[in-house]
Amino acid sequence: MTSVTLNAARPASGDDWMTIRQQRTSNALSQAHDDGLTSFEVVSREGKILTLADGSSCVEFISCSYLGLEAHPALVDAARQAMERIGIHLSASRGAMSPVYLRQLENLLSDIYAGASVTVFTSTSNAHLGVLPLLGSGKMTGYPTRGSVRWLVDRTAHASMQVLRGVMSQFGAVQRVDTHDIDALRRHLAECASDQVTPVLLVDGVGSMSGLLPVLELSALLEAAGGYLYIDDAHGISITGRHGAGYAFENLGHRLPPNTLLAGSLSKAFGGAGGFIVLNAGYDTTQLRSLANPLVFGHTISVPLQAANVAAAQLHLSSDITALQRALWTNVRRFDQKVEQQMLNASLQAPIRGALFATEKQGSDAARAFRRAGFIVFPVFYPIVETGKAMLRCAISAVHTGEQIDSLAHQINAQPNRTEA
Repeated sequence: MTSVTLNAARPASGDDWMTIRQQRTSNALSQAHDDGLTSFEVVSREGKILTLADGSSCVEFISCSYLGLEAHPALVDAARQAMERIGIHLSASRGAMSPVYLRQLENLLSDIYAGASVTVFTSTSNAHLGVLPLLGSGKMTGYPTRGSVRWLVDRTAHASMQVLRGVMSQFGAVQRVDTHDIDALRRHLAECASDQVTPVLLVDGVGSMSGLLPVLELSALLEAAGGYLYIDDAHGISITGRHGAGYAFENLGHRLPPNTLLAGSLSKAFGGAGGFIVLNAGYDTTQLRSLANPLVFGHTISVPLQAANVAAAQLHLSSDITALQRALWTNVRRFDQKVEQQMLNASLQAPIRGALFATEKQGSDAARAFRRAGFIVFPVFYPIVETGKAMLRCAISAVHTGEQIDSLAHQINAQPNRTEA
């Protein structure tokens, strides 16, 4: 999720962001843990009904697997067969050896992304860590820079990018920007031109709790300024777009502009595990494999999950993905129609909704009421929301039943202290 603290400019006191976060963070989350309102231990599940370690059962609206693919028989069977053939993992970097599924997966992802070059990492965070330093160095093949780069980090960009500011600053200055203020963004780009540096704008496509960004317009702005747009669309992958290519790629017209880099997740709606980077067709991936630290020094995704990723990619290239997307958006529309007071992200093409509360206590009390009613959602506090406030994050899936959607909406409507988004 997006971090408020990481976005803040470093204060005059010189305190680092971790110290600031510690100073501003209350005990609300730890208290929610102690009260059994989060950190649930799952024993088994059937659809969206979980059996927890305390013996209780509940309907969950927490998982980021928005299409329910993680329990699809094709993925489960593929993982089981791979484990029987090779084992749990090969315990080696991909430069040393990798299961055959890795090459298959990257080829299938290239098909999903209209022939673009795709490299798989163990996580989206590791994709950022591997690609951004290479881009910032000016030595990335096909992505030249003039002078140094200037990183323009959107205020709602995911924490996995925000936390790399210290790494990015080795290659150029880092500035916080608000991409919703296009006029201000244009001024930042004009300053980059005046200073003869290359702007690199870092954004989310579908934010975990921050709505959607007009990535096509942003890509064009950066192209005109001689810069690059770097998109983390982890939450947008699979839920929309041809072959489940995601919100950002769909918004770009199902083509990757030469100045745009797209990072995605295999661990959310895709149904498997890991992350990936989409680059221009023809990019020499041996450069990443030889220079990106997570690929040079880290292990590959475990074998059964790689095989599950391949099965998921094959489903994405079939008609099955369209039916799952349709089911997801039917549930999202149903939920929006049933909720009486507008929630965060309401009416947007995003599967996440947020119920806001003016105080942490009100949010915790609401989470407690949900738990008693047999539902679990994710209560979040600072730094996800403003200091002293709270939000219940509700993730809607294609595999929720209509009755479950209606019951959640009824429970939200029953909360007396919710504030308007």
